[in-house]
Amino acid sequence: MARDEQALRAAVEQSAAVLASAGFPKMPARVLMSLMVSDDGALTASELAQRLEVSAAGISGAVRYLQTIGIIRRVAQSGSRRDRYELPEDPWYAAATSESRVYGALAGLADRAIDALDDPSSTTTSRVRDMAQFYRFLDIRLPHLMAEWEVLRRQV
Repeated sequence: MARDEQALRAAVEQSAAVLASAGFPKMPARVLMSLMVSDDGALTASELAQRLEVSAAGISGAVRYLQTIGIIRRVAQSGSRRDRYELPEDPWYAAATSESRVYGALAGLADRAIDALDDPSSTTTSRVRDMAQFYRFLDIRLPHLMAEWEVLRRQV
């Protein structure tokens, strides 16, 4: 069966739109999904700009963001001044684990807000307490979920 480039581009854009609607920045989402469907999971900034029909500046900001959250990495090409941006072996795992340290910090900040409110019975305190409990739950459960994912991934 021949590869349908038009359908692939549509899937990239639709997937990026879903990620963007969930709060992920749009251009990094487009870059990420372009890398996901590339043959070897790696492209240069120029190749990304060409595929997405955007400027080099748009690509630069997107790859910087994706590198910051640990979902892609920059790899120098020997004999070339151009770098390739590639996905790690399991980019979703990398992204989830990079965000995990944020959950404990948010729970701690919510606890500080509760102390500052100094009104255990207020609806504001209740709302902030729920936030703290939610992020503490994620902080505790995420390592277990990641371990389950590793087991499942090895089985497939």
